[in-house]
Amino acid sequence: MPEKAGKLRQVGPKELEVQKGELAEELFRLRFQIASGQLEGLKRYREARRDLARVNTLLGEFARAEKKEKESDGR
Repeated sequence: MPEKAGKLRQVGPKELEVQKGELAEELFRLRFQIASGQLEGLKRYREARRDLARVNTLLGEFARAEKKEKESDGR
């Protein structure tokens, strides 16, 4: 499920929070599989880690934009 940032920008912050939780859970399961020797390739783990980083980045961008908007409304 690798997703590019452009696609993710079209999604709202609430949906990104849901995806963040899902990706965190998936990473946990993948780490467990790696530790137990069940997971051969690390490609999916790497993709999930990068997807989670994208989601976190976009959530930060949304938060900064919201903060900036609130500051400009207050002036």
